[in-house]
Amino acid sequence: MFDRRSMLLSSPALALVASAASAGSGPAGDDPAANTALIRRFFEEVWSSGDLSKRDEFLDAGYRGHMAGAAEPIDRDGRTGWFQGFRAAFPDARFTVEDLVAEGDRVAARLTMRGTHLGPLNGTPPTGRSVVVGGMSIERIADGQIVEGWNQNDALGLLVQLGMMPPPG
Repeated sequence: MFDRRSMLLSSPALALVASAASAGSGPAGDDPAANTALIRRFFEEVWSSGDLSKRDEFLDAGYRGHMAGAAEPIDRDGRTGWFQGFRAAFPDARFTVEDLVAEGDRVAARLTMRGTHLGPLNGTPPTGRSVVVGGMSIERIADGQIVEGWNQNDALGLLVQLGMMPPPG
C-alpha cells in the first residue's frame, strides 16, 4: 500500500532540509562527548568505588531503570537499594568500561565486572568465588544527568561461576 508519509520522509532533499532545520536544536543531553564522559565517570566513581554519596550527581531525581527480569522500571531509590545489595554480595567489585558508543542523548556501554562473592546474593550464602561478568547498559542523559537506563548482564554466566547452576550444554 502506498504511504505518502514514507515517500516524503525518504526524500533526500526533505531529509537534508529537516536535518539542517534541527541542527543545534536537539534536546538537552545531545552532546556525545559530554555524555560518554559522564557515563565513564558514573561507572568509575560510583559503581567501581561503591561510593553512593555521588549518586545524586549522576542520577536524576526522576530516574527510571529497566532491569532484566523486572516487571516494572525502578526509580532512583530502587536502583540504590539494588546497588547496595549487589555491593554487599561483591564488596570488591570493579567495573571496566570496555566500550562506549554515543548517539544523541544515549550512551551504550559494554562493561566487565570482576569481583568476589563475599556476601549473600538473593538468599545464597557467600561462596568466596571470584567472578568475571560481562554486561551492557544504555543510558539516556538530559541536562547532565542520567534520566533512564536499560541494563543487561550475563546472569547465567554468573550463576555458573558461583556453582549455583551447571554449565550449559
